[in-house]
Amino acid sequence: MARAKLTFQDINLTVNAPVGSRVIELSDKVGSGIAYGCREGDCGTCLMTVVEGMENLSEPSSVEKKLLKENVAGKNDRVACQAQILGDVTVKPA
Repeated sequence: MARAKLTFQDINLTVNAPVGSRVIELSDKVGSGIAYGCREGDCGTCLMTVVEGMENLSEPSSVEKKLLKENVAGKNDRVACQAQILGDVTVKPA
């Protein structure tokens, strides 16, 4: 199984993540400050900022694009329950 490095800047921790996993799955396990509510892309609570490696996340779905717009998210923000890891990336809570 392919793996990538996911770094949580807020807790200064890097983990090896299976490619295809969602950021929120790992955030929850390691205690990062990325909060979450529904885990299904309905609430937008898990908004995160991508510090490095935006190109190494899946393209935003229509659901995620809607949430980002509703939350007036910045260009480096993504929704952690929707973003799948494709390569090395560094994130922090928005």
